[in-house]
Parts: sequence; structure tokens; C-alpha cells
Amino acid sequence: MKTYTEELNKMIKKINKTKGILFWVTGLSGSGKTTISKKIKKDIIKLYGPTILVSGDDLRKIFKFNKYTSAERYVLAKKFCNFAKFITDQKMNLIFAVVGMMQSPRNWNKKNIDNYLEIYIKANIKSIIKVNKKKIYHNKNSGDIVGVNIKPELPTKADIIINNNFKKSTDLLSKELVQKIRDII
Repeated sequence: MKTYTEELNKMIKKINKTKGILFWVTGLSGSGKTTISKKIKKDIIKLYGPTILVSGDDLRKIFKFNKYTSAERYVLAKKFCNFAKFITDQKMNLIFAVVGMMQSPRNWNKKNIDNYLEIYIKANIKSIIKVNKKKIYHNKNSGDIVGVNIKPELPTKADIIINNNFKKSTDLLSKELVQKIRDII
């Protein structure tokens, strides 16, 4: 049986200091991705240098993306990945909070972005709906929703998993996440 230290050493990431770090924060809509990402930003800047925070919703608004089918989401995810690579190639860290429930873009990130850290904010869809985190789950005209009528491809090899059962504050979850990041970078 491996010790915690052995497991941790196996997970430690070697950082290419000529590139920024991509903190790819993924999870279902309403899982707490953006809230937690906002709370860790100051710590990430302090620990790893210049950092910007972008959410999938931000990019959708900026570029007026309003298509939500599986195929359209896949095309958008590829654009998000290319954007993330562009930013990190300029030695800028990026905290990117995005639903991103497709394995192919995450695999692309692992292969093409030197300093890629996949963070999965795990939350049960029923719990998200119950705490009424996102109005889209209650709007019958919301269209295609990942976790409802689009089957999510949940991360199977995330570097970090934060379980959000909505019983802990996002402040506590954020502190837990920063500690896990420090443990492996």
C-alpha cells in the first residue's frame, strides 16, 4: 500500500517556467466553478504570478456565442482550448472556469498545454437543482443543458477533485483547493 507521500510525489507537476499555468476548473453548471475560481485568484497570483480569470460565460458574452447543442458546445470548447494555450504561451496564468464536460478538449489540453492542471468541482445535479444555484434548470426554454438532456463526460483523470455537496462554504472549498494546488505544483 502506497503512502500519502508516495501518491503525492506521483502527482507532483513539473512546471515549464517559460509558460503560464492553465487552471482548468470544470464541473456542471451551478457546481461553484466560477465562485471558487474568483476566491482562489489572489492566492494563485501570490503563489504563481500574473493570472487572469475567465469563465465560459464571460467568453460567451464577449463573442456572442449562444448555441448550446452538443456539437456546438464541442466547437466552442475547441476554441476555448486554443484561447487558453494562447494565454499560457505568453507566460500568463489562466484560471478558466468552464463546464467543459467533454473528454476530447481536456485530452487536447493535456497534450498541448505544458502547465495544465485539471480541477473538477464535483456536484450532484439533483443537489444543484435543489439549492437553486442556476435558473436554467428551472426554465423550460433553456435549451440543451449538460447534465439534464446532454450527457456529461465527467473527468476521469482530474488532477484535483473538490466535492461540493453545498454543506461547506465556498470559502472553505477555496482554501481546500489552494492547498491541493500547492501540494502538487
